[in-house]
Amino acid sequence: MVQLLGQEVGPTGFGLMGFTWRAQPCSQEQAFEAMREAIRQGNVFWNGGEFYGTTEYNSLTLLDRYFEKYPEDADKVVLSIKGGINRITHTADGSPEGTRDAIDRVIRQLNGRKKLDMFEFARRDQKADMKLTFDIIQKEYVDTGKLGGISLSEVRAETIHEAAKVAKIVACEVELSLFATDVLQNGVAEACAKYDIPLVAYSPLGRGFLTGQIKTFDDIPENSFLRAMPRFQPGGNFENNIKLVHQVEELAKKKGCTPGQLAIGWVRALNGRPGMPTIIPIPGATTAERVRENAKVVELTEEEMAAIDKILDGFKPVGGRYPDGIPIET
Repeated sequence: MVQLLGQEVGPTGFGLMGFTWRAQPCSQEQAFEAMREAIRQGNVFWNGGEFYGTTEYNSLTLLDRYFEKYPEDADKVVLSIKGGINRITHTADGSPEGTRDAIDRVIRQLNGRKKLDMFEFARRDQKADMKLTFDIIQKEYVDTGKLGGISLSEVRAETIHEAAKVAKIVACEVELSLFATDVLQNGVAEACAKYDIPLVAYSPLGRGFLTGQIKTFDDIPENSFLRAMPRFQPGGNFENNIKLVHQVEELAKKKGCTPGQLAIGWVRALNGRPGMPTIIPIPGATTAERVRENAKVVELTEEEMAAIDKILDGFKPVGGRYPDGIPIET
């Protein structure tokens, strides 16, 4: 069984970003229904962000309201929150003052309704002394029971090696999907395996691309941030990258599952490969129906994994994972 901080969390987690980080968020009632379904399905590792939305409505304000209504669910969930990003400069602040301010703000917004199990800076602050930052988190928050543990987010392999020497790292969140396999080649997955750090795979559905619901660039809503992502740009990038989606759809049809289930199943199947760490995909969903779809465990055979390997060997995504100027692999 998959465990985080000593608690069983199931093979698939739950990403909260889609509830609040969009121009027109779904209703709170719909969000609550999806969140309750995630718990019913055993997807009890929840991952959100303080900056996922506005200061008035983000992951934390949603969680505060949810646990106010369903206090019995608080101990069922292992909660990881990203923060430490200055909303004005959009940069990470790992200074002693910035660290305390970031974690205190998250804890304050949870209103005592749910313990903060994991905190992770969304990006590494290259100017900060990592040992000093983590010492503060460990001594002032973990050791005092205010926080369960320290996680990493969007880091390179060197950062994992450095972090493991100065602190107990309980998880590492990085992008991993059929559409973004970088961490399998750049040493990140290998580093996580070396230190027995669970790898939390965000965007396992390729930001929705691998579900097959996006057929053309025009299918992306005009107010969606995906329109700013290089890999979704028309004029070459989109047209190349959609080829992978078509091949995933063909495999899913043969398997008798949805393309999304196949994509998530592939991420989970990496757990059994030599040298791989524990990998927990955290697909997002804003409806209970989609939560159920994503939660269904689809086991892939060695032959099916080999077929996917062959597809990936012949496919190279065009365009960066993020627009220029947004730090990656920190």
